[in-house]
Amino acid sequence: MGGKRFTYLLVSLAIAALAMISSCQKDSSMTEPDTSKTTLSDSVIMASPRNFLAASGTLSVKFNDSTYVFDAAKDSIAFINVNTDGSTRYFGITAINKEHSMSFGISSSGTAYSNINRSIAGGQFILSPDEKTLPMQLSLSKFSGQKDFGNINVIQYNAGNELAKGTFYTFLAKDDKANSPYYRVEGTFDLQFK
Repeated sequence: MGGKRFTYLLVSLAIAALAMISSCQKDSSMTEPDTSKTTLSDSVIMASPRNFLAASGTLSVKFNDSTYVFDAAKDSIAFINVNTDGSTRYFGITAINKEHSMSFGISSSGTAYSNINRSIAGGQFILSPDEKTLPMQLSLSKFSGQKDFGNINVIQYNAGNELAKGTFYTFLAKDDKANSPYYRVEGTFDLQFK
């Protein structure tokens, strides 16, 4: 059980680190390559060289009665591939908006490719509407009471100009306690390289 908890923590930290890196890259004055794919790297984790910052497209996240949209033209959205120990692999999506008031990350075990449907291994959604309001943080909880933590369905991956396209749903809780309520979070992604 401790190993699974450590793996979940490591994947969550990888998602957060890549969100910060992609956010800094999006905010900087660096020019984007014309047709080549943008690669992220992070020496803190054993990241695969196949982490891509989307140049266009959207990630939509539906929570309760609201839909939150990340737009790659202004926000930072990355499709990540992580190798944690040389044999365990994860893939997922991480995003942070330009104002740094909203971030989202979701991951699954295995390797990304087109036409797959995989179980969710990690997830986090943070909303910080303003400086006076405490942030709301939801994350995947082992105590959610769910035997099914959700799925990510990748319809298309790394084909032509399409970085990744698909849907997902998961169940996130406000804390990691046995009686904590959980919420269904679902969404879509359609991300392009240019």
